[in-house]
Amino acid sequence: MARLFVSDVHLDTQAPQATAQFLDFLRGTAAQAQALYILGDLFEAWVGDDDQDPEKERVSEALRALGARGVPCFVLHGNRDFLLGAGFCARSGCTLLSDPVVADIDGEPVLLTHGDALCTDDHAYQELRSTVRAAAWQRRFLALPRAQRELLANEARAGSKRHTARTIPVIMDVNPEAVAAAFRATGVRRMIHGHTHRPAVHELVVDGVPAQRIVLGAWYEQGSYLACEAGSYRLLDLPR
Repeated sequence: MARLFVSDVHLDTQAPQATAQFLDFLRGTAAQAQALYILGDLFEAWVGDDDQDPEKERVSEALRALGARGVPCFVLHGNRDFLLGAGFCARSGCTLLSDPVVADIDGEPVLLTHGDALCTDDHAYQELRSTVRAAAWQRRFLALPRAQRELLANEARAGSKRHTARTIPVIMDVNPEAVAAAFRATGVRRMIHGHTHRPAVHELVVDGVPAQRIVLGAWYEQGSYLACEAGSYRLLDLPR
């Protein structure tokens, strides 16, 4: 049985086709897996565990059903849904992991991360990330009425689109030194992440030792996942 990895699904009421494909994935491919890892940005936005969006509730129920079938689901925070908390876990049956985390995958230590912390050349984003990941900021934000949080989230999404449009793409990709530092700090030889929306398998050498960085794709136009079985990793697309 394979372990499956996805990232950047970006589920949103304005993209029902992505939600339908993800639900089909949970009922089909993922139901035959050993475990499912979601490496951030499952949702396009998450303003708190009191979110009452019926589409998000459908996804939570499908994740719970997956767990009931014996397939555990592990979730990392992304830059869009970093406010997922205990309430989401209770609804979905998922387990939140710290980001980054070293997981035992078929007996091998593998570094799992959303990937945004590796994009150190994007200074404006890193400053914003430091602010919104602070516990004090999150307490103040979650204390606001849900309607106000939703309004602020929409404004943040619009600001993110403007930032992306005017920023050189290479700046928003991972920084090679940040990647090398992550390998050195953890001692692993394989890393899996999302965030950059550039699916690929990168072979590299860190301090004279071979290493591999696997990047997961986004689900905006095409669902995709990474399958690991018996130490073999494959990036796969779902049928359109």
